[in-house]
Amino acid sequence: MKVGGLIRVPGDKSITHRLLMLAAMARGVSYIGGALTSLDARSTAACLRRLGADISPLRPGSVTRIAGRGRLSRPRTRLHCGNAGTTARLLLGLLAAHRFETELTGDRSLRRRPMARVTVPLGRMGARFTPGNAPTLPLSVRGGTLAPLRWDLPVSSAQIKGSLLFAGMAGGVEVSLLEPGGLSRDHSERLLRAFGFGVETRDGRVEFAPSGQVTPFDAQVPGDPSSAAFLVGAALLAEGGELGLPGVGVNPTRTGFLEVLSRMGASVEVHEVEDRFGEPVGTIYARPSALRHTEVRASEIPGLVDEVPLLSVLASRAEGTTIFRDVGELRVKESDRLSLIAANLRAVGAAADVVGNDLHVQGAAPPPKGRIRTDGDHRLAMAFAVLGTVRGARISIDDKDCADVSFPGFFQALREIGKRGA
Repeated sequence: MKVGGLIRVPGDKSITHRLLMLAAMARGVSYIGGALTSLDARSTAACLRRLGADISPLRPGSVTRIAGRGRLSRPRTRLHCGNAGTTARLLLGLLAAHRFETELTGDRSLRRRPMARVTVPLGRMGARFTPGNAPTLPLSVRGGTLAPLRWDLPVSSAQIKGSLLFAGMAGGVEVSLLEPGGLSRDHSERLLRAFGFGVETRDGRVEFAPSGQVTPFDAQVPGDPSSAAFLVGAALLAEGGELGLPGVGVNPTRTGFLEVLSRMGASVEVHEVEDRFGEPVGTIYARPSALRHTEVRASEIPGLVDEVPLLSVLASRAEGTTIFRDVGELRVKESDRLSLIAANLRAVGAAADVVGNDLHVQGAAPPPKGRIRTDGDHRLAMAFAVLGTVRGARISIDDKDCADVSFPGFFQALREIGKRGA
């Protein structure tokens, strides 16, 4: 396949979730352009509607209108978060500061994901949960007056950090958080700063002061770098051409995958960078490249954890053996992502093994052939679809539709970049 042209990727999933929630907490009407219209984003919008916000339908190419009341209202039914861990965890932070009880649930995959990472510190702040230890969904939260929090996170996680910062914002209390092993994506911090809240980061600790106020706003969501990564990967494996992806968020906490690709010999550049609502946005250009092995350090993982599936399939086409250190967190994503990456790579003829919490992938020359089991994981479906663009590849994916969780129209976009390069 040859690639070519300029193509826009869907809006950033992390920023869409957060802007929708902040708009619901503002008193008045906000407008969000470029919001992601995926299943995850629609789960957030649906939950916020049940909590009293008036939100127009999320449609591609449209501006979303959100009328907030300044606080959330008691829902008449439980909140269904679908497959979205971000929806569940961030909402728990907001609900912790509201004096009513709410039940949250999700799909089969989300009900397996750990929630104690947020319910335990939120409980320290004053929220109450049923069941008491609240390890997973479904669970109920009853909020109220919150106390300040000083907490060391068990893992570096933007969802945990965002949940606790949102609790501090909604409850008007100080929050101090320590992230181990490197800072995770900082969209929550940047957005809260934009509303005048005091947010400082020193030596891995995030200090929040409730000095601001969420007011109605107009914002444009940048393209999602995690979605862009898959099209970048397809361009690197292509036989010719150049691909441009304009308007993509290039926040340094989200572009760790570009640094890894650079070490692997990838021809990837970022140009035309500008600032939008506290977030850097630019155009990513990618060209076919001969890739070599690298070692992805544990300290790098928080900044590229969602791109490990894509990087692993690229590593299967690189010279030598690539090692991803300390990626055990992938076991509690939308699937047991770590085991499935290795198993699926072996299923298509590559050599891959999980050693403790490390992933080893050996590059191979033969075209990949085999059937992929996604377990409903959108990033696995997209990563192995990219691998399927290699000349001579024959890869069958059991659930292509799950890509709609984060990248509606992904397979059409993958075909489109090939048509433009023909």
